[in-house]
Amino acid sequence: MTAVPLDLADPAVVADPYPSFARARAVAPVQWHAGLGLWLAFTHAESNAVLRDRRLGRIWADKQPAERFESFNLIHRNAILEMEPPDHTRLRRLISAAFARGHVERLRPWVEDLARSLVDGLVDRSAGSEPVDVLTGMAEELPVAVIAELLGVPDADRPLLRPWSNAIVKMYEYGRTTEIEDDAERAAAEFVAYLRGLAADRRRAPGEDLLSHLVGVRDAEGDRLTEDELVTTCILLLNAGHEATVNVSGNGLLALLEHPDQLQRLRNDPALLPTAIEELMRFDSPLQLFERTATEDVEIGGITVERGQKIAALLGSANHDPAVFAEPETLDVGRTENPHISFGAGVHFCIGAPLARVELQASFGALLERTSRLELGRPAQRRPEFVIRGLRDLPVVLTP
Repeated sequence: MTAVPLDLADPAVVADPYPSFARARAVAPVQWHAGLGLWLAFTHAESNAVLRDRRLGRIWADKQPAERFESFNLIHRNAILEMEPPDHTRLRRLISAAFARGHVERLRPWVEDLARSLVDGLVDRSAGSEPVDVLTGMAEELPVAVIAELLGVPDADRPLLRPWSNAIVKMYEYGRTTEIEDDAERAAAEFVAYLRGLAADRRRAPGEDLLSHLVGVRDAEGDRLTEDELVTTCILLLNAGHEATVNVSGNGLLALLEHPDQLQRLRNDPALLPTAIEELMRFDSPLQLFERTATEDVEIGGITVERGQKIAALLGSANHDPAVFAEPETLDVGRTENPHISFGAGVHFCIGAPLARVELQASFGALLERTSRLELGRPAQRRPEFVIRGLRDLPVVLTP
């Protein structure tokens, strides 16, 4: 068991992990990482197995000391992402029943209008000469606004949501500072308190938003969400939903700007947009690593993951596996054979995937429709984290 050729703190790996992934795949499909104390699955077949094998579970253990992380632990202990059947089955059934009220399709025209409005604002500010940050000007704005609209968060409160989410998700990285941990707990506590108040309002006066339906939903057995499950579900929708969409928007647009032939191909044939979105998610995955824990000894990729050991699927590496994807290092917006696993797989497949696709098609569609030219204004700055892969800014010149 030797350390894999992957240093998550190396700025070169953070900037572009894909060459390191390729070298690792050539060594073995699953390898031990001594620094992280877990197995890493580098290939598509083994990563897919990690996500689908029921003997590998999401087993939440409270961050310690528990009294320091009371709210952070609460929003994970009750999260569908951290549960296994039968608890996972019950919670997913209730959330799916609330989502089934047609919320995603109801919002599609509203999302498309918002995307056009945000792009028009960027075009006005850029006017074909000034670089403007597409991340803050659209990529961050749109998914937060959509989740807020979906849940029925009042307009005045919406600026609170992204800072809370940003602080919480930094806890998923390795090598955290005490300050990052304190910020995450403080954000979780404020977010939980806010949503308890909002849920109480919906109980008194329900509306047609998703939060009202989550408050009132019951399954065939008469079961319903607990207050903690309700609050946690709303936080998970925001954190998972908007972080992924923001980072696909940033990573994906940067990829298109760096491959102008593919950008032009998309301009010439807008019908390729749904296919292009899937390719952008594959080409530079917004989530790079997803951990599971063995509930019994499990053989994967020629090694045995012993009970209690952790193994992580490296989604970005899996999405570049040449055994599955023809010319995986090539961006191809027309790629039809594309079984990427950026939304996960198995029982934990992303429940918000349909909403993410609506948002991404709306934002990229608006960028193509409202501009005649898109150019990188100066080099984009990448965030220093490995697990959640995204940009710090994306300065683009937009020509009307």
